[in-house]
Amino acid sequence: MEVGYLAHLSLDGRSQTVAEHLSGTSDLCAAFAASFGAEEQGRLAGLAHDLGKYSAAFQRRIQGSVERVDHATAGAAECCKRGQICAAFAVAGHHSGLPDGGGQGDHQDEPTFCGRMRKAALGKLEPCEAWQEELKLPAASTPAFSNPLEEMFFTRMLYSCLVDADFLDTETFMAGAERERGGGDRMEDLEKKLQSHISGWFPPQNELNRERCAVLRCCLDQGAAQKPGLFTLTIPTGGGKTVASLAFALYHARAHGLRRVIYVIPYTSIIEQNAQVFRDILGDKNVLEHHSGVLYDIEDEARPDNARLARATENWDMPVVVTTAVQFFESLFGSRSSQCRKLHNLAQSVIIFDEVQMLPIPYLRPCVFAIAQLVKDYGASAVLCTATQPALDGIFKEFLPEQPPVELCPPEVFRQELFQRVTFRREGTLSWEAVAERISGQKQALCIVNSRKSAQQIYGLLDKDGAFHLSTLMYPDHRKAVLKRIRARLNNGLPCRVVSTSLIEAGVDVDFPAVFREEAGLDSILQAAGRCNREGKRPADESVVTIFQGETPPPSLFEIPVAAGRQALNRHALPDSPEAIYCYFQELLDLKGARALDQKDILAVMERDFMPFREVAKRFHLIDSETKTVYIPLGEGEELVRQLRSGEHSRALYRALGQYGVSMYPQHFEALNLAGDSEVLEDGSAVLTNPALYDSDMGLSLAADAGKFLSI
Repeated sequence: MEVGYLAHLSLDGRSQTVAEHLSGTSDLCAAFAASFGAEEQGRLAGLAHDLGKYSAAFQRRIQGSVERVDHATAGAAECCKRGQICAAFAVAGHHSGLPDGGGQGDHQDEPTFCGRMRKAALGKLEPCEAWQEELKLPAASTPAFSNPLEEMFFTRMLYSCLVDADFLDTETFMAGAERERGGGDRMEDLEKKLQSHISGWFPPQNELNRERCAVLRCCLDQGAAQKPGLFTLTIPTGGGKTVASLAFALYHARAHGLRRVIYVIPYTSIIEQNAQVFRDILGDKNVLEHHSGVLYDIEDEARPDNARLARATENWDMPVVVTTAVQFFESLFGSRSSQCRKLHNLAQSVIIFDEVQMLPIPYLRPCVFAIAQLVKDYGASAVLCTATQPALDGIFKEFLPEQPPVELCPPEVFRQELFQRVTFRREGTLSWEAVAERISGQKQALCIVNSRKSAQQIYGLLDKDGAFHLSTLMYPDHRKAVLKRIRARLNNGLPCRVVSTSLIEAGVDVDFPAVFREEAGLDSILQAAGRCNREGKRPADESVVTIFQGETPPPSLFEIPVAAGRQALNRHALPDSPEAIYCYFQELLDLKGARALDQKDILAVMERDFMPFREVAKRFHLIDSETKTVYIPLGEGEELVRQLRSGEHSRALYRALGQYGVSMYPQHFEALNLAGDSEVLEDGSAVLTNPALYDSDMGLSLAADAGKFLSI
């Protein structure tokens, strides 16, 4: 019996023909792309993506040949002939990632799109004309784009549809059945779960809860009333923002047939607690937590829900997704299939950006452009929480001129003064001895400084009874253990004096009656203030945040934020007022200069070059890190390091090792190595070999054998 041209062979001996695979992929791709009006292009891309598998060379390979076969370029060339450049790029990159466009002069061997199209034009591809006997490629209209930025964005979204469809069809064939993925409850059911959760909050029992309920009621009403678009939600700390924003999102999604809620959070450190709030309200099966700090084992057959969640991280096919700004935006500007696969599920979603003003200024224009695209052309609603960043106003006007943001909770809904939890005081310059003396005068106090060296110096001046130190020189699992002890002492009313770098600012759930903060950017100062009287159980005048200038100049990285923060504090009496925050960001932008909002010229490159997908992906990294990692073989880290040394390099191992890694600048890393205190591994990381350098209180000292104290 004639089997036909084969696309896949399963381990149990079954076969899938190319025609079957292309048909299945095409149907899925068309359905995904229909969410943003691109069904025709999706169907074309799905049918064309594996035309190269009709070649004799590929058929030999599937039967065991080791020859390399380019099976993607043929389909891309066919799309190109039909004037469907976006589909052509999607097909060309469906395995290897979206290529750079290149130029007409590119040689046939260059990996650019133009190079590959030249190769096709010269007849240098493996012959695969047999597809014409089994398939007919559909016609597709060409979308109208007003600029190259929009065309690239559309191409990446179409690429996402194709990659996900290709993976899913292949996965179904290989497994012999559809694997359980995503799923979860309907929006109507999630809405009912929320109603059940908040039912006991009404009527509110005290004045503060009355204000929180007023905010919540406003968000519920607006969710159903507002059409999809761009929104802001500006409410004070303690106003119940997490639940209120979820309430808006669920009501809005149900009212307008939107498919999911995506919650984008700036810091990994707070994502876990927000995700847990959502799980408590909606149930575990409806919430996907996706970031570098969580690991789902897709192979864990003993826990099918775990495997289901693992698969959902690939394409975000879940009702509620909680993720980081890094994961979200680097996917939108990435070129790899693993990054882009999930993107089509952003269409027709409610996307909430928590603390949106914390997006890195050097990438602000590209980020806002992406948000604007999702709202304008992909049926999404975007909610900008705490939008006190002046640059946002101008950029949204540029990219979304027809849709000004709607404030979901106007100031008249609540009384700002009821949410005032702290009193701010400014001091002049204080020596580290004076800072240590001030801290020691408090039963419970938190001090946050700008450098690891300063934190170590102040901690060294404190009586160690009830004193704690926190910095990134401690590996994460060590910091978690210390934080657990800190919380226990705070809850039991025991003496607790903590000296930390800014790592404690990002949503770490601690509550001190007194906070001391070295001068920094106003955003950092306000984050620090969030660790003071966090629960609102003390009067504001007994909960003091002291802002002081340290005895050493700030590290160069902080010079501009410190200067801008100082200006805002000089002009406005209340650091947490919208006016002060707006002033701070305006000063910051003025000091950083004209290129500040797109420091890597990402949008300029997109406009100038022909579809520069890989170049953009190379430039776009929300966290620019030159640091290197040293693993500390203590506790469970000892066994993990042993596995690494033995040659294991799995993703699961590296995620687990991340809890035992300390990041340091290259000069410190090199000094440690030169002193013979570390062993550098093949992947460029290192293992600490001198355990005397890791202190149980202060972490990695970096003193090395040379005696150079290098920490900054």
